[in-house]
Amino acid sequence: MNKFSRFALDQGLALNQRMAESTANSIDWLFKRDTLIKSGRTWFELVHDGDLMSVRYYALPEDDEIELVDGSTMAIQRKQHAVPLVLVPPLGVTTETFDLMPQRSLVRYMVARGFKVYLVDWGKPGKEHAHLGLLDYSRDMMGVALDKVRRHSGSQDLSMMGWCMGGLFCLLYQGLTQDKHLRNIVTVASPIDLETGKGVISMVAGMAQAMDGPAKLVSNYSNLRLNTLDPARLSMPDWLTTLVFKMTDPVGSVTTYWDLVTNLRDRKFVESHSTTSDYLNNMLRYPGGVVRDMAAGVVNENQLARGRVHIDDSVAELDRINCNLLAFAGKTDILVPPEVAGGIVNVVASPDREFREAPGGHMGVIIGSKAQKAVWADSADWLAKRSGARPAARKKSSSKKSSPKKSPSKKR
Repeated sequence: MNKFSRFALDQGLALNQRMAESTANSIDWLFKRDTLIKSGRTWFELVHDGDLMSVRYYALPEDDEIELVDGSTMAIQRKQHAVPLVLVPPLGVTTETFDLMPQRSLVRYMVARGFKVYLVDWGKPGKEHAHLGLLDYSRDMMGVALDKVRRHSGSQDLSMMGWCMGGLFCLLYQGLTQDKHLRNIVTVASPIDLETGKGVISMVAGMAQAMDGPAKLVSNYSNLRLNTLDPARLSMPDWLTTLVFKMTDPVGSVTTYWDLVTNLRDRKFVESHSTTSDYLNNMLRYPGGVVRDMAAGVVNENQLARGRVHIDDSVAELDRINCNLLAFAGKTDILVPPEVAGGIVNVVASPDREFREAPGGHMGVIIGSKAQKAVWADSADWLAKRSGARPAARKKSSSKKSSPKKSPSKKR
């Protein structure tokens, strides 16, 4: 067989192999898509199972290493940090946010970096949960969750890390309770200063503050109506939550199907596409009580940036928070841009506080392919330095000198 014939045969065999791989992946994508979805694969222990909210614990695996998004591996740190880490997702999304794929799992990554990792699962709200508001989540349910974590871990000191609304829940909890044992807070793309005029959420808030004078009367009237309106009417159905999150990256939502067609022979790409699509297409109902609380005062009056958030008869004093704080924002986030998220460092009283920008949009900054080397790694490094055991308290020695005992007098 001459060289040309050999070359033609090799090319034909290679093309046949590519077609076979593409066909197999196409069939799985069309008829057996569940086999391609790899989310939620990390084993966990359920340490609390409430009516809606539950708490998960991710223990050290038996493996010696984990695979990373770039194909490399990272050794698992067997010696764990003293302070456990509690991950807090926002409402409207599933827990797969922090366990999207084995190679892109925040929970698995943080466990490998030596943290005792817990995850708050807000559950799947139904119509019967429409009344739940900010206090229910940030104070009551969060308080229960942290109590369960402390009982299970045996540590009073904790760290919290939340994305978007999850970060706000961390801040509101601390502002409401001033928990002395909350050591560190990490927020990712959490909206704070809504008067910057930057980003979609800031523009929505600005519409409520566009006019002075007579408009304030309308605003007050609207707030009154919102406070008394049935929360069930304000609940966002799951399809609307899905639409809102997809709008944070409209171009990506349109082009991913073309990417799928051009990469059909790549099994890992098809799995990644199928997993991400399943995640984006299965968002959850957003409780109307939270929408009401945010719209009726928190957003309209920019209370987060002012450091005092009034919720019913309670006040979350963000300006009194003094635990260590690290805040992130996505450089291309059109929903919560850096100008909006970075405002938190100007609010809290923490001596140790820092703001950083990272690659990605609103979702990419936490679950994107670049999040692992940016937000995840930076958060792990930052937390590791602040998660050591506290030095044992020294016993105070008595300053009073004991007087010598007098011998009893003898009777004569």
